[in-house]
Amino acid sequence: MISVPNPLSTRFNNINLPDNTFIAHMATPKRVENVEEELNKALLAPINSKSLIEIATEKKSKKSGAKACIVVSDNTRPVPYKGKDGILIPIIDTLTKAGYQDSDITILVATGMHRAMGDNELRAMIDERVFERGIRIVNHDADDKDSLTFVGKTQRGTDAFIDSLYMSSDLKILTGLVESHFMAGASGGRKSICPGLIGKESTYIFHGPELMADSMSRDLVIKGNPVHEESLAVAKLAGADFIVNVTLDHDFKITGIFAGELESAHLKAVDKIRESVETEIPEKADIVITHGGFVGINHYQCAKCGVASIGALKKDGYLIAISDATDQKDVIGSPNYKTTLALLHLVGPDGFVRMIKSPDWTFLPEQWQVQQWAKVFKQTDEKNFYFYAPQIKSKEFCLLPGIDIRLLDGDKLDDDSVDVFDKAIWNALRDIEKRSGKRLEEMSICYLAEGPYEIPVVKGDK
Repeated sequence: MISVPNPLSTRFNNINLPDNTFIAHMATPKRVENVEEELNKALLAPINSKSLIEIATEKKSKKSGAKACIVVSDNTRPVPYKGKDGILIPIIDTLTKAGYQDSDITILVATGMHRAMGDNELRAMIDERVFERGIRIVNHDADDKDSLTFVGKTQRGTDAFIDSLYMSSDLKILTGLVESHFMAGASGGRKSICPGLIGKESTYIFHGPELMADSMSRDLVIKGNPVHEESLAVAKLAGADFIVNVTLDHDFKITGIFAGELESAHLKAVDKIRESVETEIPEKADIVITHGGFVGINHYQCAKCGVASIGALKKDGYLIAISDATDQKDVIGSPNYKTTLALLHLVGPDGFVRMIKSPDWTFLPEQWQVQQWAKVFKQTDEKNFYFYAPQIKSKEFCLLPGIDIRLLDGDKLDDDSVDVFDKAIWNALRDIEKRSGKRLEEMSICYLAEGPYEIPVVKGDK
């Protein structure tokens, strides 16, 4: 038995795996030694851009009452916004040096189609000094048409409605994390605007079934990825004066700071993550074990680890996923997500995709995430998918696809047990042995140690 210390140790306990398990680990990138120093350098000497203080000063000189908007990610992304290595205060201090008062600055949370963050959640994420200084913090609301501004139409036909607070600001700064993304190739950059600040109607093409089904809409693909291209097109209509993006290691420590022009700085960050994200595996496995990582705060977000596992999973293999569903509002997802997920369960992946591509189908926000689950269940049947999150009780699991691991032990999994995830995995493994008629040592097993963040590639494959 192999004992594996999970690299995301703040989220999961150590787990034990069969001796024949192949552990797929991302390469460990070098950390930035002095974040404050390197961040200040990046703000002064950015990528393909004037320095932030030059841009901010120019805006103030043209309009004494100029307002600045700093866009931040919500709590589904572990962007370091607080503490010694926080990126937010140095940006605010730069604006102060350029003549901006605290009342001139707004922090706008790019929730996209996610729910608004509560006060406790904001305080857990954002540096306390922001609250002490009375700087305004606002959640974007994709459903509030009165808070949106139409900025144009893309070539593909997306009507771009963007948060009016952002559009009315004189200085627009984007912040975020760049990591692999199962639709857009990579997060960060343009995604702070699209989908971060768009209206619900603007998702119809950007997250529509045609773009989602495109073979290029996948992890680490930028060139030729229609989801990336549409996101960038919308972001350019809205405009951004400056971005500050970071890359992180397993322990959420900064490995790179990329500041400057929207597209150039983002592409540099994507080049950085390529060095570590792709993980070579010897072969596709009969059993793949993965987890939701930091992002898996609800079932909706766990689609990311499901899709990331496809590259490691044999056709009709067994997939085991565990997650820590810590979302304070709903550990599964929105009503739209639950509704479309139930449809996937009823009609299967092929039927679901045909249905949402029909001209008679009414587009539902968050159907795109269910379409990603459909990709998983084209690789393996629902009955081969095992899932467990301590916060999702069996009475709620009836809405979800797959096998409820909790019930394999007669609903005896102890939520307070230190080895709850370990116990869940072994319950699933024993059930697979029983169903397959094979011992574990007769099957190939792969553990994706970084869950949704790594992209497994079979050795020799491109």
